[in-house]
Amino acid sequence: MTNLDRVAREIKDVGLYDLILQDVQKIAGTSRPTVEQIKAILQSHPDILRDYKQTNVEYNLSNIHLKPIPTEELSGACLKEAKRFNENLETLKAIEKYTLDFEHSSTLVIIFSVEFFVLFSVQYFIVLLNLKAYQWYIYGLFALSIVAAWWYASKERKKYARENARFERLYDETLAILEELEAKGCVEKERLWIMESDEHV
Repeated sequence: MTNLDRVAREIKDVGLYDLILQDVQKIAGTSRPTVEQIKAILQSHPDILRDYKQTNVEYNLSNIHLKPIPTEELSGACLKEAKRFNENLETLKAIEKYTLDFEHSSTLVIIFSVEFFVLFSVQYFIVLLNLKAYQWYIYGLFALSIVAAWWYASKERKKYARENARFERLYDETLAILEELEAKGCVEKERLWIMESDEHV
């Protein structure tokens, strides 16, 4: 569901992917690779495509370059399967953020930020407010916050793993639905591609 033509053009022209472009330039042996050269590199070096997808998820951009199937002119089995495809597509976009490694997720960054704030507050209360008599209680609260953060991080890590597995299953199922709809002549995949992102500035 990721269009390689679009990926190649974005790597070539959109500044968000400059680091990926540098890797492509090294592989291509030129500072100005063409879209066709980039496409060939994407096919021979899956790690480049993986980096592109990870960058998108980190910036809340979708790697799903298909739009929902218009259902106005469909009927019967075609309509039923098209609606199922559209529902799956919506779900995939909603849980796509879980395809990112938990260690690189914004959730983990937030947990660390909160803990840093708590540590700063602990020091503030003890030193600046001269609460040395209560420092062990304050440190105890800090220790409890570390335990709570660890518990929450463990819970979120499991959620990422579970939703990632769900994403993979649903992704394969949705592709199979699309292939079946194409085989029946219900839709043309080429007309569903979203060839550029409104998110890129």
